[in-house]
Amino acid sequence: MRRWRMMGTAATLALVAALAGAQPLAKQLDSIDVWIHGERFVLEVARDPQTQFRGLGGRPHIDANGGMIFPFPAPHPTAFVMRDCLVPIDVAFLDADGRVISIYEMPVEPPRQPDETPMAYEARLKRYPSGLPASFAIETAGGRLRAVGLRPGDTIDLRQLGAGSGR
Repeated sequence: MRRWRMMGTAATLALVAALAGAQPLAKQLDSIDVWIHGERFVLEVARDPQTQFRGLGGRPHIDANGGMIFPFPAPHPTAFVMRDCLVPIDVAFLDADGRVISIYEMPVEPPRQPDETPMAYEARLKRYPSGLPASFAIETAGGRLRAVGLRPGDTIDLRQLGAGSGR
């Protein structure tokens, strides 16, 4: 899944144009164990902007206890989209203390059509906003966050990534 940050239109279009021809992720990402309501998830860490932009896009399967975590350099309002995603994905946005701000179940979007410009494709994708400034986002397989009972206001221990106390 590629990211859509709340940035100016010119900057967004430049980023989309630059990454439109990006190849599939070739490098192995670091991963961390994160416990969400008593279940262990092994999350790949998306640290750099290109990896965050791509996210889990293009993957035909996400393990039930797999996913990705996005540590942001500074808290900011953001939004994710389901660009080039082949399977449903859940996303939770978290503050600097690991407290859940918002959660979404994101269904698969129709793929970009051959006659559709990157700009038109980008414009039609539904945005899933953090609402408040987010320090982290976690993506899992669709339906998993609901299945483990995660709700806004819950806290996930992310001290290993520099988050707060993780109460």
